[in-house]
Amino acid sequence: LAHATSPYLLQHADNPVDWWPWEAAAFEEARRRDVPVFLSVGYSACHWCHVLAHESFEDEATAAFMNEHFVAVKVDREERPDVDAVYMEAVQAATGQGGWPMSVFMTPDGEPFYFGTYFPPEPRHGMPSFRQVLEGVRSAWAERRGEVGEVAGRIAADLAGRSLAASLSASAPPGPGDLAGALMALTRDFDAVHGGFGGAPKFPPAMVLEFLLRHHARTDSEAAVEMAEATCEAMARGGIHDQLGGGFARYAVDATWTVPHFEKMLYDNALLCRVYAHLWRATGSRTARRVALATADFMVRELRTVQGGFASALDADSDDVSGSGRHAEGAYYVWTPEQVREVLGEEDGAFATAYFGVTEEGTFEEGASVLQLPDGVGPVDAERVRSVRERLLAARDERPRPGRDDKIVASWNGLAVAALAETGAYFDRPDLVQAATDAADLLVRVHMDGQARLHRTSRDGVPGDNSGVLEDYANVAEGFLALASVTGEGVWVDFAGFLLDTVLVQFRAEDGSLYDTAADAEALIRRPQDPTDNATPSGWTAAAGALLSYGALTGSTPHREAAEQALAVVTALAGRAPRFIGWGLAVAEAALDGPREIAVVGPPDDAATRALHRAALLGNTPGAVVALGAPDTDDAGAVALLRDRPLVDGAPAAYVCRRFVCERPTTDPDELSGRLRGTVG
Repeated sequence: LAHATSPYLLQHADNPVDWWPWEAAAFEEARRRDVPVFLSVGYSACHWCHVLAHESFEDEATAAFMNEHFVAVKVDREERPDVDAVYMEAVQAATGQGGWPMSVFMTPDGEPFYFGTYFPPEPRHGMPSFRQVLEGVRSAWAERRGEVGEVAGRIAADLAGRSLAASLSASAPPGPGDLAGALMALTRDFDAVHGGFGGAPKFPPAMVLEFLLRHHARTDSEAAVEMAEATCEAMARGGIHDQLGGGFARYAVDATWTVPHFEKMLYDNALLCRVYAHLWRATGSRTARRVALATADFMVRELRTVQGGFASALDADSDDVSGSGRHAEGAYYVWTPEQVREVLGEEDGAFATAYFGVTEEGTFEEGASVLQLPDGVGPVDAERVRSVRERLLAARDERPRPGRDDKIVASWNGLAVAALAETGAYFDRPDLVQAATDAADLLVRVHMDGQARLHRTSRDGVPGDNSGVLEDYANVAEGFLALASVTGEGVWVDFAGFLLDTVLVQFRAEDGSLYDTAADAEALIRRPQDPTDNATPSGWTAAAGALLSYGALTGSTPHREAAEQALAVVTALAGRAPRFIGWGLAVAEAALDGPREIAVVGPPDDAATRALHRAALLGNTPGAVVALGAPDTDDAGAVALLRDRPLVDGAPAAYVCRRFVCERPTTDPDELSGRLRGTVG
């Protein structure tokens, strides 16, 4: 693993286990030695992955047994989401649950026959030890090979025969009734006390929130916006939100958003940054503005790499502040009252412990508390809060920092480009727009080849060996289209078009469904195809959104039709599982609204042009696309929405169109804003 680009694989390069990366040679070695393959899948910010590694993979005796009886393959799920998806499906089908680390035993042909996640070093809580599992699998392989082969063949055949898309087939995109049904189902799952949906553990529902905001914009539904506002407010006040440094942790272990699982992922923060920016656009919420900017600043400050891209994650664990050398989850983030007083003194310390909910009993482990903003504190001095935050943050910066996974994932950087471009535009932060542009430039220079094919990852400006999957093409295209709307640079529309043409050729089935891997990608035991949204938009729904926007900007009928065909799966899931198709529902809202097409024409340095452009970007209509350019320029030739759009009496103008019908142009930003506030039912 010493030559891997994945920091997660590099963490295991010095293990006594003789790890192989996922490659054909590993399976050839298993055939040559006639031993099973042990597949271990994880990622660098995974707490229990590190625990398993320390307890078992770093143990000399365990490693010696593994090396003698298995070929061990280590996979970073963030580099190979296709491998992860295929075998995670098998784990979930066999055990009823899944997660990471994922442990799979398989034949040299890649057919799995035994599964699990974390195994302890000795038996506990009804779980066998990892060594017992290894010995049991070795014994079965040596003594009951026929039975093992039969099980593996049956599992592989079952996986290959599955078709989630076929079981969820529908003939048309969702209509108003389907989306109303999704809202009703979400209302039943909504936690009216703490915000969010369901119980513990509780994940930030960024894509569902986007749907709720778009549904409110289209229908004026108060229920939708109230659920979005309540959830965003609860998360912003909870421990899942870093009250000092901005940004969000992966999830809360409780239903109250108090105690997070402390790793910070780029994708969560990109999605939530955009949601809070859109909430501000819809409601003017000061909390939403503060959190959107704090999250954007966190991404730029702590995740941006020298090359201009954004690193994947910060670990949950770091060295304990006591200097004991103990590696502990959350050590970087939690505080005791004594630690707060040491930094701030008695008077400000007492204020800060009350303001941030730091108690003697603690809300985490060993009397420490996760900072949050409890209800009932009352009015406070904003300047005092700012001073306290700055001093605590400066003190925290002196603590041992969590590790950073500094590989660049194309998909997640596409999400960051969209979030930073829009947040920068909304709040007059050109530095954030520049950060988005720099990341987009890296994606073109390093990740994209001359045939518009993407590398999924890079590190230190060097592309990795793994091909992009559907979510990479879709989310990078989404980021490029958002950046084009903000900057008026039509070249980003061109780049998005190249990627989406590849989607149509390489990822699309004859029935309009979408595969997660390209037609010419490495063949696994099945070709993954999953339309459900999980931590990020699925490649399927993300592609539908990007195809829809691109079709609106360019007038391309094939892209529009491909988006509509892809959205048919949302119809089947809208009422049954809306929490797991949130982005698909958001895209469906845009399709029902049009989406609106807004062309702003005028000299880019003209204040009137800028005012119209800002009004267009702040228009609260679902998924609206915005094109900006001067008449008779190269951009006007590239972006069809700008063609044949003259100035009005020599003044900059905005044109609003929807479903092949255009309103009269306007030169008045206020009039434009009014048009973009109207609901269409």
